[in-house]
Amino acid sequence: MDHDVERRGLQSAIAIAALLPVTAGWLGILGGPQYLTLYGPVESLSHAGYLSGLLLGVGLAFWSTIPDIENEGRLFGLLSAIVMGGGLARAFVAFRLGVLSPGIAGPLLMELGVTPVLWLWQRRLAQRVGESRSVK
Repeated sequence: MDHDVERRGLQSAIAIAALLPVTAGWLGILGGPQYLTLYGPVESLSHAGYLSGLLLGVGLAFWSTIPDIENEGRLFGLLSAIVMGGGLARAFVAFRLGVLSPGIAGPLLMELGVTPVLWLWQRRLAQRVGESRSVK
């Protein structure tokens, strides 16, 4: 596959995938936890607001890698590790509680499925671009 075609494909995939955390983050902040079907004590809802801000920030940070994606390995890897770490924590809690609803499974798919695939794709592209530069 041509580097430019692969690059544009990865950039598009990141743009689309990051829509989820950006949208969920904004909904949690502006729309309140009820948009995310969260209920509970004020302290818990405040914590949900904080986590929504983090989610928004992670999505925006992923978007910031798009223009120069083949050279953003360090930041992309860090963001991916943060998301996958959160996914592992979510999976642990879901397992401990014995619950795997669609509201848990969907995010897990993104955190432990899509994110690692995008991370591997970014690494592969960076390696291929680096190899082609060293040949010239």
